Amino acid sequence: MPSYVNPEKCDGCKALDKTACQYICPNDLMVLDKEKMKAFNRDVAMCWECYNCVKICPTQAIEIRGYADFVPMGAQVTPLRSTDSIMWTVKFRNGMLKRFKFPIRTTAEGSAVPDGGFETKGDINSPALFTEPASTGMAEVFTLNK
Repeated sequence: MPSYVNPEKCDGCKALDKTACQYICPNDLMVLDKEKMKAFNRDVAMCWECYNCVKICPTQAIEIRGYADFVPMGAQVTPLRSTDSIMWTVKFRNGMLKRFKFPIRTTAEGSAVPDGGFETKGDINSPALFTEPASTGMAEVFTLNK
């Protein structure tokens, strides 16, 4: 099910030029209705259901029905994003609530090492992947001889 904006909760991100969901949507589907100052999904058929807009919405106005492999049928899932984690709240059909907290990152912001600390070779024509052979623990990359 594509994303749905609850107009009662949406404040258009305080009437700024662009809403948070507009910035984060990878398919550029979220738009701001300038008359109502509410966001909406302009093409629900193209929604990837990636949860980006749901996680970033400061007023929790955007909802997406969870998939059966993630939440049981009929349950409702709501993520609440903080600076270091996401709290997922699952509300089951019988009213029971469960919460799961997961970290957003494993390193301090700005401290990630792009190559993971592995020595990399800059040969773009190499058959090796970016961090191979160091990341695989092998002395060299196996290749087929013709």
